[in-house]
Amino acid sequence: MKRNLLIGGGVVVVLLISYFLVKGNKNSEAASIMASVKQGQFRIDIETTGELEAKNSVKILGPQSLRNFQIWQVTIQNIINEGTVVKKGDWVATLDRSEFQNKFTAKQIELDKANSKFNQTQLDTTLQLRQSRDELINLKYAVEETAIVLEQSKFEPPATIKQAEINMDKAKRAYQQAVENYKIKKNQNIEKMREVYAELRKVQSEFEGMTKVLESFNVMAPEDGMVIYEKGWDGKPIKAGSQIQMWEPTVATLPDLTTMMSKTYVNEVDVRKVKVGQPVEVGLDAYPDKKLTGSVIRVANVGEQRPNSDAKVFEVAVEINGTDATLRPSMTTSNKIIASVIDSVLYVPLESLHSQFDSITYVFKKDGLKTVKQEVIVGDTNANDAVILGGLEKNDRIFLSIPSKLEEQKIELLPQLNGKRGKKDKEEAVTPDVKIVSTPSN
Repeated sequence: MKRNLLIGGGVVVVLLISYFLVKGNKNSEAASIMASVKQGQFRIDIETTGELEAKNSVKILGPQSLRNFQIWQVTIQNIINEGTVVKKGDWVATLDRSEFQNKFTAKQIELDKANSKFNQTQLDTTLQLRQSRDELINLKYAVEETAIVLEQSKFEPPATIKQAEINMDKAKRAYQQAVENYKIKKNQNIEKMREVYAELRKVQSEFEGMTKVLESFNVMAPEDGMVIYEKGWDGKPIKAGSQIQMWEPTVATLPDLTTMMSKTYVNEVDVRKVKVGQPVEVGLDAYPDKKLTGSVIRVANVGEQRPNSDAKVFEVAVEINGTDATLRPSMTTSNKIIASVIDSVLYVPLESLHSQFDSITYVFKKDGLKTVKQEVIVGDTNANDAVILGGLEKNDRIFLSIPSKLEEQKIELLPQLNGKRGKKDKEEAVTPDVKIVSTPSN
């Protein structure tokens, strides 16, 4: 009887110890979240944030020829509110004209001087030619007078007749020379007038051009549409007080809202996956329930560094399918670029993957009542999951975090990789008591 009591008591103690051990193990595992290995379609997508803008738009430009006057930038004094709907010819902005006004005033003075010079030259030539014509008339009268004297001297002594003939020849020669000089002087004055007139026309043309430029400091809408501010070098919309550069004097744009696109940026690691024509799922922060679709229409060949970022990114343009009246420029978009879709593969959450020595990737897999630190071969990844090429089977249970007290457990390596590892990796990752598991068949 006593013996039976002792045996019974021992059994109770063993059961109690087993209960608390199992319970402790279950509580430890319960503290870790688990997931199952899934099999099915795997989508590789790239998630980015973008901004809506019109695919096509008309630029509203400030003065386009200020570089000809050595003016390289102009300040915006006033500008219409962004989003205002305008008609063709409506006022959009006023630019600071003070620097140009100084040059315009100087040109106006130059025009006045050119006008004065032209008028003075015209008066001088008129006076000179009038004097020359009067001289010709007087010389012609002199020829006629000497002819009368010669006629009257035919009854005079030969010496008197000879002197009269000489005077006649001198009067004719003086008149002929005066006629030739008048022609030369007339041609000279014609050329002088042409010169000052050409100079006057040049200054007048420059002044008229500057007058038109001066008028363009009041910027008007070239077409009907909604005004959207141009962005500056820092990516921020321009405003009153901002400066526009003369090599790109765009003040604002009038977008064509019938065709919209999302301009986004992809980091240099993922850009190799992005190709023109790939489908894109587009969401709007302003309308969370609205789901749009689009496609990649352009991928930049050259990267850039965005403000407040150290990483290089590449601009990607996504055209939105269809027309939606609710879409407005500058709305924030969430873009999911679908790079590729793989059918019937195994995949697990990224949180379940861990690495060791930068060469071995493993998971913590539930194997019956125990937990195994299992090596896996990882394929493509997306934002949440990773394709598993070896080491797991469908519906295997794995931990999303490292289970308590199992971090130092030895890794069970895949046989086809074990023989190919470097000697150093073997010594660090493999010990004599490592268990080798077979490669799962998909």
